[in-house]
This record gives sequence, C-alpha cells and structure tokens, in this order.
Amino acid sequence: MKTKHPNKFETAKKVFHDRGGVLKTGEALSAGIHPRTLYEMERNGIIEKLSRGLYRLSDLPPLGSPDLVSVSLKVPNGVICLISAMAYHEITTQIPHEVYIALGRGAEPPRMEFPPIRIFWFTGEAFTEGIGKYEMDGVQVRIYNPEKTIADCFKYRNKIGLDTAIEALKLYRERKRFKVNDLMRFARVCRVEKVMRPYLEVLL
Repeated sequence: MKTKHPNKFETAKKVFHDRGGVLKTGEALSAGIHPRTLYEMERNGIIEKLSRGLYRLSDLPPLGSPDLVSVSLKVPNGVICLISAMAYHEITTQIPHEVYIALGRGAEPPRMEFPPIRIFWFTGEAFTEGIGKYEMDGVQVRIYNPEKTIADCFKYRNKIGLDTAIEALKLYRERKRFKVNDLMRFARVCRVEKVMRPYLEVLL
C-alpha cells in the first residue's frame, strides 16, 4: 500500500536510522517528527511499538532479547538483576515471566504496561558494583555480572527461593570460569558472606 507522504516518512525513517532504529516518543518529537507522522508510520507498518512510548523500525532484524532491550531503553538507570540476569548468563533453569530490574533507592519507578517488570530497590555498593554492559541488538544493556547476580540471589533468597540461589551457584560452577574471589567480594558487598560460604566450600 503506497503512502501519500513518502518524503515525510523517509525523513522520519532517517531520524530513526541515525539513532539506531529505536526512539522514545519524546526523542522523536524533539527530532522534528510530528505525532501524527508517528501514528501513520505505525499504522502503515513502518515502525512497531515495543512498549508504551517506545518505537522501533519494522524492517530491522528481529530483536533477540526484546524485553531486556525495551526495559533498558525505558529505564536507562536500572540494572537487569536476579532471575532475568541469571537467565541471560544461563545459570538458571527458570524462565522469567517478568523483567527483574534493580533501581537505586529513591529513584522514580518506571511506568510500563509491557513488558511486565518487577522492581528491587538496591542501595550503595549493592546497586553500583558488578554492573556489566552487554550489547543486544545494538543497544547497551546493563546487567549484573554472574558473580554479583549469585550474591544478589542469596541476599534475596526469601523472595526468589534458596533453591534458586543454590542452583545458580551450581550451574555457574559447571558453565562459567569459577571466580571464587569475585564471588566472595560480592558476597561481602551484599552482606551474605556467611550464608554463601558453606555452599561455596562444598563446590571447591
């Protein structure tokens, strides 16, 4: 189906391309794209809505991790954590049905209709330490590294289950390079050194 305003759409598409193919509504408007143009582009299948206020060019390759990418773009100050981080690092058999994200205490909680998110409030070094930056679909996604993720799992064992934390440690031992010093450093950061030590000693 031909559109009536190819120039308008081509100009808008170039704006998207210049910014990696993904734009928030506010960014699109600031770049000179009219709200009606956005609506018409979505209606014509030129862009797709990833979540509320977040659009992506439809002709780009499919997203490998659409939920993590969407949340990272909408919540740039957050960090993917716990079960979502474990799933990314392949140290869990669980399939997360929501995106687990850490925010610094006092940060404004995001308003997202999709994907579903579960927020955990971290403070101090427990929030700032162990953040890895991983590129997905051209977007840099902040995810806690495997060692910090395991320490977090023991810290939040009452919320996600001690069995889940123990399984993560065992799978980490099988699938990753076993960094005992890093594990203990993050255990101290998360104040779970005494809890984790017996399980670590069994695996050493």
